Amino acid sequence: MNVYHCLIELRPEARALSFAHAAGLWLDHLNRLQLVSGWRLMRRKFGLASGRHTDFILEIEIEGMAALDAAFTALADADADAVELYEKMHAMIDTVEIGLYRPYPDPSQRERIALI
Repeated sequence: MNVYHCLIELRPEARALSFAHAAGLWLDHLNRLQLVSGWRLMRRKFGLASGRHTDFILEIEIEGMAALDAAFTALADADADAVELYEKMHAMIDTVEIGLYRPYPDPSQRERIALI
């Protein structure tokens, strides 16, 4: 399982509950298409954070790199309804920083594998 990790700040005019609703509609759509395995949205509590911690953290679970590639391919070919769901969510985002994580140590110890 890989986790696509997103640190999100909303635009000043965006409403947190509206964003959460729009993100839920979008990510549930991706889940129904089996492009993601699961997701969760979390919000900073009491404004408590340091450094680069943002107001929201979105974690999207993806089975592996092939599934991530399939998700990006499917999203590039999205129909009008899917584009509308995405745009409603994305229009509320001011900044986003992403990272791709995996459980560690993993069974295959990929750090030790090399082609040459």
